[in-house]
Amino acid sequence: MILSSLPDADGSRCILTQEPDGWLRATWRGFVSMEEALRGADNYLRTLATLRNPLLLNDNVELMGPWFDSIEWLERIWVPQATGMGLRYVAHVVQADSLSDILTVHFDKGTAGALELQIFQQIPEAEEWLRSCQRQLAATGH
Repeated sequence: MILSSLPDADGSRCILTQEPDGWLRATWRGFVSMEEALRGADNYLRTLATLRNPLLLNDNVELMGPWFDSIEWLERIWVPQATGMGLRYVAHVVQADSLSDILTVHFDKGTAGALELQIFQQIPEAEEWLRSCQRQLAATGH
């Protein structure tokens, strides 16, 4: 179910959906400027404040050009807010024309505070990992 779609004048966009499996999915398409990335990240936080969903699939498969490069902003501002609202697991799928992006270089340990981040090349692998996270959450009563 589409929760929001943030198109830009050049045709790029960030679409936020609630997937049938229960997690939220941010799908980034086209060339996303810094302003668009910040707007999409802020939109996700506003949605998370309401839904309190601990799982996110960050889909960059259709992203073009360089990925959002403000790791400092993500670490200092976005991650603390997102984890404070209940986010625990992020499956980050890199763009199709790249085997890595700035997140894969920076978050090599797979964690960012209370957040567990896993990097994937393919959507099905990311979805399966999120399902395993759901099972783990269910087993611990969260």
